[in-house]
Amino acid sequence: MSPKFLRIAVVLGLLSAIGPFAIDMYLPALPSIGADLHAGTAAVQMSLLIFFLSMGFGQIVVGPISDMVGRKLPLYGGLALFMAGGIGSAMAPTIEWLIAFRFLQGLGASAGMAVPRAIVRDLHTGTEAAKLMSLLMLVFSVSPILAPLTGSQIIENFGWRAVFWTVTGAAALATILLATSLKETRPVEDRVGSSFGTALSGYRLLMGDRNFLGLVAIAGFGIASFFVYLSSSSFILIDHYGLSPSVYSVFFSINAVAFIGMSQLTGLLAERFGLRRVVRVAVTGYATTMVVLFAVMATGVDRLDVMAALLFIGYGFLGLVIPTTSVLAMEEHGEIAGTASALMGTLHFAIGAVAMGVAGLFFDGTPLPMVAGITLCAVISFTLAKVTLGRSREAVEAPAE
Repeated sequence: MSPKFLRIAVVLGLLSAIGPFAIDMYLPALPSIGADLHAGTAAVQMSLLIFFLSMGFGQIVVGPISDMVGRKLPLYGGLALFMAGGIGSAMAPTIEWLIAFRFLQGLGASAGMAVPRAIVRDLHTGTEAAKLMSLLMLVFSVSPILAPLTGSQIIENFGWRAVFWTVTGAAALATILLATSLKETRPVEDRVGSSFGTALSGYRLLMGDRNFLGLVAIAGFGIASFFVYLSSSSFILIDHYGLSPSVYSVFFSINAVAFIGMSQLTGLLAERFGLRRVVRVAVTGYATTMVVLFAVMATGVDRLDVMAALLFIGYGFLGLVIPTTSVLAMEEHGEIAGTASALMGTLHFAIGAVAMGVAGLFFDGTPLPMVAGITLCAVISFTLAKVTLGRSREAVEAPAE
């Protein structure tokens, strides 16, 4: 694996991680934000939900723009918006102002979510794209490991507002890396003819592509299951199980380790078995594990160690689903990679936001509603995989070159 390949993966991973970093790092602060700003649980969770929504739907615009003007300029603009939102969040006097600035911050983060996937497609297809995507996921997944741990330490020593100053500094670092370590991957000649009109045509094409939508939805409900966990885990683990913010961060990070470790096997398994077969097996393992977890907890077993073990196994399987479905969905749409990546990201976050909102309606401070939401998302993802990939011809099943 060449140094250039690794460098690109690191830079793209860091750019992609800026948004999740702003989520994971402040999760341990949710209870203290509510206390400090005199806000209820629903209002505090709204500051998380609004970030997801703006980060998701902002991709609809930034993706086509990256097809029109190149990949780097939208990334610069997104990082600038992110930093402005971070500064505003750090200084927010009320929960309403915090929600408003989190919306702005999420819009900025949308560029870091949509554009790196398009860059991967600009550079590679097939198993090479899967290898780059898995490396990108490796760097990207450092966020759920380090961010909660770092966030809990910052919160305990400096308060929750310092979290936003920290993520603003991380965005400034990402801007420097973007300027010095990443070349433009969409040449001027490839941008000819790209416009908002062609973007709308591209969206119509993608919305009529059942294979694309099916693959996006498989990953979307997998990601949604993790979003459900994100929105409720700090309240359940800190308030219900009595963990400190620091111990909660360690618990949260363990699941990310499983996700990262398995995602790194994507390229190897894709070469051996083919991308589609990897998706089918992984999503089956994920759904089975989550159904077992729900069945156990529904019988009245309220044990943190049981939940931790099964979530660890489940999120390991999920680590194989996300990069593989992303590569497969983008495979046939290289000429509109930015637009395809944008629609993919928006649908992922829209599904996740709806799942979080619905799960929030049933939140009662105990883990069972959260586990039920995760399980439902996993079962839907499994069903979609059966429908989408079950129609595949044997020729498609051959390992990609």
